[in-house]
Amino acid sequence: MSDEQSIELVERSQVSAKAAEFKAGGWRLVQISSVPTLGGQEITYSFDKAYRLQSVRTTVPNADPVLPTITGAYFAAFTYENELQDLVGLKVLGLPLDFKGNFYRKAMNAPLTSSNPDGKAG
Repeated sequence: MSDEQSIELVERSQVSAKAAEFKAGGWRLVQISSVPTLGGQEITYSFDKAYRLQSVRTTVPNADPVLPTITGAYFAAFTYENELQDLVGLKVLGLPLDFKGNFYRKAMNAPLTSSNPDGKAG
């Protein structure tokens, strides 16, 4: 077992290709997370293989809140990606099961954006 963990920074246009590389290598998708920044969102994709965690991180600016889907490699990612649309206000391109902002019932649109980092309605 290795304690090594790394985070690779990539352009958002590379996210789908990186996910496909992990899938081809036998890695499983662990999670996709989002953290608000001053200018947008920082998105981290984490993968596991043999108790080793590797992550890929990209940034998505508020001015262009678009991200490609990774469902071509990990179909179950549609849940995480719908969450990104509902809670963070991103648009995920190519999403095969797109709930169009209705994956969750919520009091406000995109409650976890950088303009509302505590997630409180109103």
